[in-house]
Order: sequence, then C-alpha cells, then structure tokens
Amino acid sequence: MAWSSTASRPCLSVQSEGALHAHRSLPEEVPVAMIYDGSSQAVMMASPGDIADLAYGFSLTEGIVTALDQIEGFETAEHELGIEARFWLRSDRREVLTARRRFMAGPVGCGLCGIDSLEAATRDLPRVSDDGPVFSRADVAQATAALRAFQPLHDQTRATHAAGFLRPGEDIVLAREDVGRHNALDKLIGAMARQGIDAADGAFVMTSRLSVELVQKCAMAGCRVLIAVSAPTAHAVRLAEGAGITLAAFARGGGFALYSHAHRVQTEVSDVA
Repeated sequence: MAWSSTASRPCLSVQSEGALHAHRSLPEEVPVAMIYDGSSQAVMMASPGDIADLAYGFSLTEGIVTALDQIEGFETAEHELGIEARFWLRSDRREVLTARRRFMAGPVGCGLCGIDSLEAATRDLPRVSDDGPVFSRADVAQATAALRAFQPLHDQTRATHAAGFLRPGEDIVLAREDVGRHNALDKLIGAMARQGIDAADGAFVMTSRLSVELVQKCAMAGCRVLIAVSAPTAHAVRLAEGAGITLAAFARGGGFALYSHAHRVQTEVSDVA
C-alpha cells in the first residue's frame, strides 16, 4: 500500500458563534522500522514522507554508520501496519549494531523512548571545531520566520514540526517536516548527506523547543549552530556547551537568546538581566 502524509477526518467544530460539522486534514503517523542486515534495530512513529531521508539521517546520528559508503544497499517496503526501511551494511559496521541496539516504539514527542541504558542516553558527543560559520544578528532573528515558507504539511494540518538548514546571508537551503521534531531533523540530516551538503557550513533551524536529542543529533552531524523558536532545556544547554555548539533559542519576533558559544553570531551584547 502507499501511505499518504495526511488524511481527512470529520469533526464537530465548536466555535463562539455555534457548532458545525466539518472535515479537517490531519497528519498521518505510522510505525517505521529501521532494519539492518535483516535485524530490526528501532521502531518509531513518523510521518510517512521522506522515509529514505529519515532512515539515512537516523543511521548517521545514531552512529550506526559514519559515512554513506558503509551502506551497501537500501530499500523501503510499505505494509498495512507500517513501513520498513531496510539497510544492508558493510561487514565492519555489524558490531556497532550490538552496542547501539535500541527499540524506540513510543510517542513521537520523545526521541529517547526505549533506549536500553542510561549510558546510551548520556553518551559522549564529538566536539565541533571552534571556528565558523558566523551569522549576522538578522540571520538568526529571521531564521524561524524564513522556515515557515518551507512547511506545506504544517500549513495543511497545523500539527507538524520542521527542520531547516540555513547558511549565513542566505535563505533556508533545505527543509524537512515530520510529526516528531527529532524525526524532522533526522530527515534533514539524511537529505543533506544524500545531496552532499556539509552541515558544518550552516545552522539547523527548528520549529520546536531545544531538547537533548536535538543537540546530540546536531553534534553527530557536525553542525555548529542550532536555532529554535522555543526554549532549550537546561541539560540541552550543558550538552551544547560541551560539544562546542552555538545554541540560539526564542528566535522569533526579531530577537533571540544565545545560551552557548555566542562568538558565531555578530551582535552587540548588553548587560540586561
């Protein structure tokens, strides 16, 4: 079967002026199984679009592969119950699967559901280099507003997240959507890897809060700047500080707040509590 990204469902719309029967477009979410050499490694709920990008991005950010040439084959298979993303890997990556084995059947809001150890949840992250890219104040302040133009699924359903890639002085280069914020970022990372776009050259822009798994994925992809419309968690800030990542939160309405490694943003700083 072919999964659609949306479904129309009837509802009773109750407003101040009365109630009426209506139909609304809702985003689909389906189980997606990540299968490597015939063994299921993870199952997550995700939007059914751009599954190859999701699978490649997940494989990279989880450290299952570190380069695309370690993937010898890939296909997707759609079933009535969900979608399988099937990989065949180079033989030297099989030991990694045992060390990073995860079962993530759970709600889309949690990127760490079912992880099998506390050590894996707080794994050491690679540190990005301390140099560029350098963004202007306007680049960061306008980033989430610019991402709005790349969210057709959200425009239709009002129920999805987006992740975009921004280069200094440019518009959003590429974006992906999903019901889960971490899935959207994995889709973006996977799409960039498949198109040869270097994450070190720009910033990831998110429509969500900044949580631990987003900083982890940013570090694994080698991206040095992470921008979001909402707040970070305290632990996300600690991880970003340690990984060398610039964290810009509350990027909306012409302003933002820098929580770590502010040297990559050109802005005047005042001592306002």
